[in-house]
Order: sequence, then C-alpha cells, then structure tokens
Amino acid sequence: MKILVPVGGTRNDRLAVRNVIKRFKNNTAMEVHLVNVQIPFSGYVARFSSRESRNDYHREQAEKALTPVKQMLDAFSIPHAVHMEVGDPAKVITDTARRLRCDEIVMATARKNSLTRLVESSVTDRVIQLTPVPVEVIAGDAMPKWERYGIPAAIGALAALVLAIVD
Repeated sequence: MKILVPVGGTRNDRLAVRNVIKRFKNNTAMEVHLVNVQIPFSGYVARFSSRESRNDYHREQAEKALTPVKQMLDAFSIPHAVHMEVGDPAKVITDTARRLRCDEIVMATARKNSLTRLVESSVTDRVIQLTPVPVEVIAGDAMPKWERYGIPAAIGALAALVLAIVD
C-alpha cells in the first residue's frame, strides 16, 4: 500500500503522520511518501530574482516544513520518500498521487466554521475534488475563538447595519 502525506509545515501535519505511524505498525509493507508543495513566485518577483535563488528558497522552505515529520518517521524507523515540488498545491498533490500510483492520500486539515469554508477554497477541498484516489482527512486543531464567534458576530452586525440603513 502506498500512502501520500502532503506536508505544509503546520502542526496539523503531525496529526496525519501520527495516523500513518499507527497504521504502519499493523502493515510494515506500507510505502510512505511525503510531499511538500511550494507556491511559485509571481512573475513580477521572478523577474527580479535568479532561478537559482528561487530554487534555493523553495528547497529551504520545503526542508523546514518536512524536517519535523521526517524526524517522527525516523524515530519509528519507518522508511519514507520525500518529494519537493513547486506549483498549485492541490494540483501537484493529486498529480503526485497519480504519478506514484498511491492507494491513499492522508492529510490533516484545520477545523473551520462553515462560513469560513464557504468563503475560502482550502487545499483539502480541492484535492478531494481533483483526485480519484481515496483521501483520508484527519481533523486538526480546534478552530480559534475569533473564527468561531468573531466571524458570525461580524456577519450579524453587518446584516443589522444593512437592515438599519434600508429602513
């Protein structure tokens, strides 16, 4: 079984890797692949920097994101392959899963309220839409209080203001 774990450098990545570690204990034939996807620089920034410096920056950021989860896997002597890519995260993750012929993608996501999910397009949602490969989503940290209460309160206040202006 081949499993792809996207790693973005968040605390939630560790939750996905913990899940994979538990599963590896029951199936040591499992192949683990880690992928970090860096967003490319805009054309404007790219014009003023060399390809070498951009590649060095992306490699440095990928290593920073991958190091903690690689250490977790190494602590349990779990062999793994590391892939560092540049591009649209959701597209690169799905393309990597297809190219490696992965059986599953395991990724963690931050908890968000439904209003935030309605407005924002998360990488997790896009991966689920783009890939035919099964995706296991591990629930991450609890959403922050400002998101839980602040966003609905702000929308309610805005609606009240609009109603007051209309009247």
